[in-house]
Amino acid sequence: MQCISKLEEYQDGCLTAMTLGKFDGLHRGHQQLVDRICAYAKEEEALKSVVFVFDMASFFEKQNIVRKTLMTKEERRYQLEGKIDYLVECPFTDAIRTMEAEDFIRDILVGLFHVRYLVVGTDYSFGYQKRGNYEMLLQYADTYGYHVDVIEKLKYEEREISSTFIREDVEAGNMKRAAVLLGHPYQLMGRISHGRQLGRTIGIPTMNVPVRKEKLLPPNGVYAARGILEGVSYDGILNIGRKPTVEENGEVLAELHLFDYAQEAYGKEIEIEIYEFERPEQRFASIEALQKRIQQDIAYGKQYFQNER
Repeated sequence: MQCISKLEEYQDGCLTAMTLGKFDGLHRGHQQLVDRICAYAKEEEALKSVVFVFDMASFFEKQNIVRKTLMTKEERRYQLEGKIDYLVECPFTDAIRTMEAEDFIRDILVGLFHVRYLVVGTDYSFGYQKRGNYEMLLQYADTYGYHVDVIEKLKYEEREISSTFIREDVEAGNMKRAAVLLGHPYQLMGRISHGRQLGRTIGIPTMNVPVRKEKLLPPNGVYAARGILEGVSYDGILNIGRKPTVEENGEVLAELHLFDYAQEAYGKEIEIEIYEFERPEQRFASIEALQKRIQQDIAYGKQYFQNER
């Protein structure tokens, strides 16, 4: 997969099967769109599969908007790697923001990407003041010689699956339903950093993973979780929070203890899957009390994964 962060970087002259959207979380609804363009690309070998998203980071920064996302750019790239030919993260510049929808179709979709197949959801909008939608794409299909697939929203419990739906569950700590909506456990990725190494002194080594500021986290507390290191998955428990027993006004960290991992991990990239909320974060009166509680958390985590098998 090639990742394109500026439109002028795209130089491929092949016809494409494209899907367009926000793709925050790459949930089950998004996966339908991606699977469809991949199917087209498999049927016609000359086609390239393209996922097109607007990168809103600089726009939000200029507007002083803090928007938490289900998935960072790095996580989205990781999830799509090996599945598609191109991931286009188009900066939401003033030129793009003010571009008329018809010009976007003609100049970007057709002129630059040579689109043969377009796959979108029923709620997709584009162009200045969101004047473009799937109906406009259908309207211009014969003019520009492309085909449009409009995919209906998936539903769960009588509600449309959406990033907003999933965001509500993550914010509430309802990780089981979030996983159902996503089609996979809620994840976060990062690089393991050095901490105070308190866990080692009490016989419970942990991995500290700083979290990007835009990443939406579930409530502070302890979770059943898995860590994936160098392609191998390990059961464990995860604490999200500020470690109030040992830190004053500490930054929010993901701190992971893996049951069967004893190697050096500093500096390694890790993928964390969050399965179930156990308890909220607490301040303990002593390190001994903290140690006792963590042992209970470990017992909970081991029992959780034993039950899941």
